[in-house]
Amino acid sequence: MLQAREGQRVPNVTFPVREGNDWKQVSTDDVFKNKTVVVFSLPGAFTPTCSSTHLPRYNELAPAFFANGVDSIVCLSVNDTFVMNEWAKDQESSNIILMPDGNGDFTEGMGMLVDKRNLGFGKRSWRYSMLVRDGVVEKMFIEPEKDGDPFEVSDADTMLNYLSPSAAKPDQVVVFSKVGCPFCVEAKAILEDKGYNFVDIPLDNKVRGRVIGAVSGAGTAPQVFINGTLIGGLENLKTHFAIAA
Repeated sequence: MLQAREGQRVPNVTFPVREGNDWKQVSTDDVFKNKTVVVFSLPGAFTPTCSSTHLPRYNELAPAFFANGVDSIVCLSVNDTFVMNEWAKDQESSNIILMPDGNGDFTEGMGMLVDKRNLGFGKRSWRYSMLVRDGVVEKMFIEPEKDGDPFEVSDADTMLNYLSPSAAKPDQVVVFSKVGCPFCVEAKAILEDKGYNFVDIPLDNKVRGRVIGAVSGAGTAPQVFINGTLIGGLENLKTHFAIAA
C-alpha cells in the first residue's frame, strides 16, 4: 500500500542530467534546500494523460503558484534525461523543471516505485504530487490504487487549491485572427494592454471562414474567447472592456 510521507524528508539522491553536451549532477539539496517546491510525478514522458493534461496544466498555473510562494515546480518521471529533454521540447513546459529519475532512486525512496511490466514499462512512478518546504514533505496527493492510470487528485488545480484556495488563476484567452488584418492587430493590442497572455491562432484563408463560423457563429476576424466565453470581434471586445469607440 502506498503511503503519504508528510513530515518526512525527501530522499537524498543525485539526478544525472544532460544539459547541451555536458553531464550535470543535480543533488536533492540543489532542488529542495531552502526552497518551497511543488513536485508532481507521473508514469512516463510522452504518455497520454501526462502530455495532454498533467504537465500542461501545471505549466499554465505556474504564475499562480509562484505568486503564492512556490519557488519552483518539478515534474519527475522514471525516464532518462534524453527522453525528458525531448519531452520538454514537445510540451508546454517553460515554467517546469523536468527531472529525470532514470534509475528510480528518488521514486523508490518515496515508496512510489511500482511495477508496470504489463505495459512494457518496467518499474515506474505511481502518479502523485507533493508540496515540499526546505526538503520536508508538507502535503502529498496520491492517486488511488486501482486499475489503469487514475488521475483524480495529483492535478495542478488540487495542489493550488491546497496552497491557496483564493489564488487567482490565469485567464485562458484565444484570438482567431487573419494575417494582415488591422482589426486583429488592434484587438491583440487591447488584450496586451489589459495584461492578458493570449494565444493567437492565425487562420489560412482556405479554412478561416469555416473555422471561425464553426466556433463563433460569425464570419469575420478577429474572434476572441476569454475563459471559454465568446467575446466576439473588435467592437465586441471594446464593449467588453468599456472602451469608447
